[in-house]
Amino acid sequence: MNKLFDVVVCGHLCLDLLPQMNHLPLNVLSSPGQLFEVGNLQLSTGGAVSNTGLALHRLGVDVRLMAKVGDDFIGRATLDFLRTRDSVLIEALKVDPSQGSAYTIVLEPEHVDRIFLHCTGPNQTFSSSDIDFDIVAQARLFHLGYPTLLPHFLEDEGRELSNLFYQVQQRGVITSMDMTLPDPDGVGGKVDWQRFLQRVLPYVDIFVPSLDEALFMLRRADYDRFKESFVVREKRDYIHSLADELLALGDCALIGFKLGEAGLYLRSNRQMRLSSLMQKIDITTWTQKEVWQPAFEVSVSGTTGAGDAAYAGLIAALLRGGSIEDAARMAAAVGACCVEAPDATSGIQTWEATQQRINQGWLTLSD
Repeated sequence: MNKLFDVVVCGHLCLDLLPQMNHLPLNVLSSPGQLFEVGNLQLSTGGAVSNTGLALHRLGVDVRLMAKVGDDFIGRATLDFLRTRDSVLIEALKVDPSQGSAYTIVLEPEHVDRIFLHCTGPNQTFSSSDIDFDIVAQARLFHLGYPTLLPHFLEDEGRELSNLFYQVQQRGVITSMDMTLPDPDGVGGKVDWQRFLQRVLPYVDIFVPSLDEALFMLRRADYDRFKESFVVREKRDYIHSLADELLALGDCALIGFKLGEAGLYLRSNRQMRLSSLMQKIDITTWTQKEVWQPAFEVSVSGTTGAGDAAYAGLIAALLRGGSIEDAARMAAAVGACCVEAPDATSGIQTWEATQQRINQGWLTLSD
């Protein structure tokens, strides 16, 4: 059937509150009873639905968002923020008056990674029943983000999520899934991730988690052992074998890992399931390819949403029919633009501006 628009981005949505606090060292925050002066508070929608969805919209992709918010101040602020970008974005969003909305306080002290204080809100009950499959069927691609923060999709090692992706594929829509690092002490820390991925990935065409997420799910002992000491340049064989493991679980068309400052790794399958759905793709440029894309040089202002932005760059390039190398390059570029701003979306540039920056010789960290 003819598709009416490009992408549905579905899943986790919240409101991010980002106080400017990068002048505060982490250790002072453990002092009870003290007041610390911070800078301006930045408000932005967050979660995969907002981060990936707005990045795609900025890149010129025709996108719809599918998630739930509460009928409260935070929910209304979430809808107003998205509406100011484009009212069409919120047409498929649901308002649940029975719950308070989801929010995240993002703490970024001096010289350390982000700390998140998160309230799940309506994401706690988000399920397949909240998805309008008539709208999904009109899209070329369906992207679901953060099932790790959607408890219904974690139950029974992903049975409902597996069925959801199966239904989407039956409607002739490409499926894509992105993760966030599970809470080791929460519901996600108790999931049998090997079984989860074995059940879900056969119905997922594109799966590009971060390296940390993949290690947590597949090689937990290595995740605990490596932590900050994992040097990608010295572990290419290890990453290749991890990709083999993912492909064996689900035979996805395209898998990979977001590698942070080390860039992006992509690996295409021997049988590109995308070929029957994506008429623009030259299958000979995609089959059985492996790409190591270095990160672009930037001055980092904040890393919130960088992985989601990179995923948006990947999807946008895929929809345009470029090569796998083009897709990896654009993913790294959009992720790099993202970290030049403190929030998840304001650093994203248009497709044309991003492409121009690459063409003008934007240096990578490998140069």
